[in-house]
Amino acid sequence: MSKALSIARSHVELHLHWVCYQAVRVALASLVIASCLDGAWPPPVSFDQFSAEHGEWRQDRRERLITPPSGPVLWIGLWQLPQGSTEFGSDPGLPIVLPSADAPSLAGTLHRSGQDIRLEAAAASSFRFEDGSIVTEPVILGNDRSDDVIQVALGALGMRIHAEPGTDRLWLRVWNEDHPQRETFVLPETFPLDVQWRVSAHFEPYPEPRVLPVADVTSGSLEYETPGELVFDIDGEEHRLIAIAGAESTRYFVMMWDSTAISQTYPGGRYITVPLADADGRTIIDFNRAYNAPCVFTPYSVCGLPPPDNYLPLHVTSGEKRPQ
Repeated sequence: MSKALSIARSHVELHLHWVCYQAVRVALASLVIASCLDGAWPPPVSFDQFSAEHGEWRQDRRERLITPPSGPVLWIGLWQLPQGSTEFGSDPGLPIVLPSADAPSLAGTLHRSGQDIRLEAAAASSFRFEDGSIVTEPVILGNDRSDDVIQVALGALGMRIHAEPGTDRLWLRVWNEDHPQRETFVLPETFPLDVQWRVSAHFEPYPEPRVLPVADVTSGSLEYETPGELVFDIDGEEHRLIAIAGAESTRYFVMMWDSTAISQTYPGGRYITVPLADADGRTIIDFNRAYNAPCVFTPYSVCGLPPPDNYLPLHVTSGEKRPQ
């Protein structure tokens, strides 16, 4: 072998060793980076994935707003029920007046005794149960926070007894299955989607769950159960939100207010749900999913208002805006 060929071969071998070294170094670096990402909090997410998941959430939210019985867009009436008997129908002189297209002059009577509500249908009415069978005798309706709630229909109207936590008030809630907005409803505008508002938070439990009293839009008050607070940082400043959850809850429920409520979002604040904390107390608050309370879409609602401790000294430019 000539000396020149030997030198060239040595250079090739050295180059191959260098290439192999670089490949190993890059592979090891990739493993280290992947390991770091696996342990990162919050877990990283691409904007495309983030946007797709948010779009699915928005579509689901629209469906929930227009689906009876919980869709507030369809609600047409809410009447607080006193103790004793309350007649209702299309007669304008009755305490509860329903549309004449669906209800006879006297549709029936609701008898309240304590927390029990009994429906006694008038002879001219054709109340139906959810399975389509006709109501032929007086029936205890229960309420939508009990295990024995019974929903009835009259024409295109649906009815059930509504209750809220921490109060003995009961209401008759009525919705219209054929509401014109059921097909045309459009969600409110949102702030631009921003991954920066997907914030790491730590759940700090109280020694024992507490009762959280809050005001509501009817000038009454409600009571929720809170197990603790969500603690997070924005621009180096620590903030806290009181979280609502019971023993059977699958997510935290939060009522919050921020300075966008002055001109851009609902003045009464917004709601947000947050995944339950993991074993290390970690969770993620995605403010892009801050949403309007039902009372933004209907006057026939009993919305709780954010407690003073949940007033954030922040301009949360994320989530749903105030409808036009």
